Amino acid sequence: MSKLIIIDDDPIHHKIVQYMLTKNELSKETTYTFDGKLVLDYLEENRTKITALPDYIFLDLYMPDNSGWDFLNRFQEIYKTLKKEIKIYIVSSSIFQMDINRSKSYPFVTSYITKPLIKSVFENIRGRSLKITGAQLN
Repeated sequence: MSKLIIIDDDPIHHKIVQYMLTKNELSKETTYTFDGKLVLDYLEENRTKITALPDYIFLDLYMPDNSGWDFLNRFQEIYKTLKKEIKIYIVSSSIFQMDINRSKSYPFVTSYITKPLIKSVFENIRGRSLKITGAQLN
């Protein structure tokens, strides 16, 4: 079991992920937030505390104020200083190839998943077989 952070501006998506996690046991501890900047501040403050850092982050791209792209750009500045590898999963409603290709430019992005999340996504993450080959159209 692991730690997961969900960064998404849609409370309905938070509820869907909560439900899916109860059925798929991907994480023992999940944090839900609308603000990626808070997560980045937390990561910077806890960069050396392995047990405080999450294993996974599910990140929405298109949010008001600080977008997922803003998060990725700032994360790129700090990820090498973190004492734990954090897998970033883009979870977006966008199916544009431009977004998929852009997400591939970040070496720490593990996969690009299109909403809605389905059971196989959680199974693949647990099995570590989900790659960033393209959108997972559900």
